Amino acid sequence: MRRRGFVLSALLLSAGAAAGCSSKERAQTASGAPDGAATAASAAKPAQKGPAMVTIAREQQATWVRNFNPLLAEGNVRFPTVAGIYEPMLIYNTMRNEYTPWLATRYEWSEQNTKLTFTIRPDVKWSDGEAFTAKDVAFTFGLLKKHPALDLSGVWKFVGAVTARDASTVEFALKRPYVPGLSYIGHQPIVPEHTWKDVADPVTYANENPVATGPFTEVKVFQNQIYELGRNPNYWQKGKPAVDGLRFPAYPSNDQVSLALTSGEVDWAGAFVPDIERTFVAKDPAHHHYWFPLVGGTATLYPNSTRKPFDDVRVRKAISMAIDREQIVKIAANNYTHGADATGLDDSYERFRNEEAVAAGDWVKLDVARANKILDEAGYPRGADGIRMRGGKPIRFDINVVTGWSDWVRAVQIITQNLKQIGLDASLRTYDFSAFFEALQKGTFDMSMGWTTVEPTPYNFYRDLMGTELVKPVGEMSARNWHRFGAKQADPLFQQFEAATDPAEQKRILDAIQRIFVEAAPVIPLFKNPSWGEYNSRRFTGFPTQQNPYAKLTPNNPPEYLLVLTEIRPR
Repeated sequence: MRRRGFVLSALLLSAGAAAGCSSKERAQTASGAPDGAATAASAAKPAQKGPAMVTIAREQQATWVRNFNPLLAEGNVRFPTVAGIYEPMLIYNTMRNEYTPWLATRYEWSEQNTKLTFTIRPDVKWSDGEAFTAKDVAFTFGLLKKHPALDLSGVWKFVGAVTARDASTVEFALKRPYVPGLSYIGHQPIVPEHTWKDVADPVTYANENPVATGPFTEVKVFQNQIYELGRNPNYWQKGKPAVDGLRFPAYPSNDQVSLALTSGEVDWAGAFVPDIERTFVAKDPAHHHYWFPLVGGTATLYPNSTRKPFDDVRVRKAISMAIDREQIVKIAANNYTHGADATGLDDSYERFRNEEAVAAGDWVKLDVARANKILDEAGYPRGADGIRMRGGKPIRFDINVVTGWSDWVRAVQIITQNLKQIGLDASLRTYDFSAFFEALQKGTFDMSMGWTTVEPTPYNFYRDLMGTELVKPVGEMSARNWHRFGAKQADPLFQQFEAATDPAEQKRILDAIQRIFVEAAPVIPLFKNPSWGEYNSRRFTGFPTQQNPYAKLTPNNPPEYLLVLTEIRPR
């Protein structure tokens, strides 16, 4: 047996995101004052009265639905169900480029990377006082096997068996060598066997009163417009959480979040705020702070490959060539970022970016004349009204986006205007987040805005976007491959990477995968998504900052935000 610690070695080719973004970008994406900066006036203010409840703006929805089922996709349940109410065995920290031990204290690979063993943290209790053991881990993964709709990461594609050897040891026997499986297994939220064994249907179970191991497990208030969570009375980290609870008012849009931030109503948020230096920081420079490193995945346009003409790579590339990314970055994204290249990778993967693939991906460059030529040659002629035709019918389609996500709404408005120049009639369609996300997961859309997952390596990123084993039929919920695209030519490379342990070999494989992605254009990368994070330090401190980047500041990326939930504290 070869032991490996929790610090992510070169074996796993981590994202190397400690840099986050360039020095110039950092200067543009973080307010100057460090956490805890205070003026004499602010120091004179009296301490807050009553419970220390952190007000968080994280989901933009008009009303709340009470669902705390951690086995569902995060967008379907209330924050912080998957990492704050429930917890994983490990947390990959993008900013520190390492795994942090959580419900497990260590992991160990066999020599052939076909067996992964976790040592479970001792003396952890569920919030009802029952002991947490390795049996709970084995039970959780057993649920994923029994109910494939819950296996969001496709774990049982590479896991053969999960066995609790004793109360503190759980063993995963793999069907094949699978080094990237560490993050998929390690990040899985764990549920208690003693309360879930009698649940008739875990897929539809709302779990309204959760029993969990996380820092915040007590549902104190749940109403249509607000809910509140209190501390876990049996939390395993002594002295944590330092705050009494979390409070979540319903804000339907980014604009309302911006107003709540400016007024001091919100303590922590992860939203797009236009002109943030003027509208937020300048209102209270001592306490209003933000940090937007470009490690939030990539804002991406998803073409549904099961619907024509989006099954045609020429159409996908022509659409991309018609999009003015510079205009989107300037007008929609407030110059907080810059356009994506054809690899789709954000800055957390900078060390893996293949410049040959970048150069080959000229379809992300604005070239309306070439886009029109491609569509002409591909057999999509213009009709009398200038709209291109397929099979004698005009090509008209919708682009879905979330109501209230003002930056993305503006981006789609620009895109629909851009596409008119190449004879495509695209319409903006806005939905409440729940309806938007359901359509995305079920594949019931023409085109849709969306995000990409942030994982330890580009392997995970590309597997999500073109691994055939994740492609599901339209109508069946898919947590990752929303556009239903599989690149069979990439499958052998994914399997090679899964067994590779040499960094140079891993890099060679990833280079080849990037070239396939650029050639296939399964999705259309738009811009690197900032890791949105704002906070008000008037009542609470301990947030990550550019000066103390112990984690991402954003509450948007599980399970990393759990690192923040356990560190923030009252002033």
